[in-house]
Amino acid sequence: MSGHSKWSTIKRAKGAADAKRGALFTKLARDIVLAVRDGGGGDPDMNFRLRLAIDKAKSNNMPQDNIVRSIKRATGEGGEGKEEFEEIIYEGYGPGGGAILLQAFTTNRNRTASDVRSAFNKIGGSLGESGCVSWNFEKKGVITVETGDSDKADELSLLAIEAEADDVKYEDGVLEIFSTPEKLQGIQEVMDQNSVDVSSSDISLVPKTTIALDAKSSEQTLRLLDNLEELMDVQKAYTNADFPPEVLEQYQAAE
Repeated sequence: MSGHSKWSTIKRAKGAADAKRGALFTKLARDIVLAVRDGGGGDPDMNFRLRLAIDKAKSNNMPQDNIVRSIKRATGEGGEGKEEFEEIIYEGYGPGGGAILLQAFTTNRNRTASDVRSAFNKIGGSLGESGCVSWNFEKKGVITVETGDSDKADELSLLAIEAEADDVKYEDGVLEIFSTPEKLQGIQEVMDQNSVDVSSSDISLVPKTTIALDAKSSEQTLRLLDNLEELMDVQKAYTNADFPPEVLEQYQAAE
């Protein structure tokens, strides 16, 4: 598992313990709204992307009332005004040259662009042109399981490959299962049928190649990613930066 993947795992753990519940719940609600908009309706049994968004919201202790209200906002039911967002992709580079790709949803394009540009400039990154880094990312289904030991990881890896996963990676007690987006639901169902405790399941943008950063550039890039993810309109941040293990350990301990 690359440094990039380790960063993603740490971000999930930090998100689950995020004290800024208001901001976190707002982003989780947007995930639900977008899942309804793009996934074909407000029934999680018929809309797998919505099921993933609801599972993520529940794992972060989002109240059921908030979840129901978000679905109603997305469908326009029950007198809730239908919520409309514009999706914008921002691309750029962090200190040391790591590619950064942002998925933003906003009702004010100018505000979001200004906030994103300011965050990049503050820490020595640079906002780039459309297409400058997106070529290096591909959409993948990603399932993460904390297996603990390698024997369990081997067992689950075989299970995943039989369910048509593209690849599996194991390191430090964490197994990552990669698939095409279309195969994610089937693999998730196999995990459920075998009572596997899945840490996360999502459609993500995975870098095709990574770039190793030194300690200083890593610290700066991690700070930049934190600042970008704190922006209300930024829904998800992706990078191809590969961070040294010791820097990631310090980063995690600092939280």
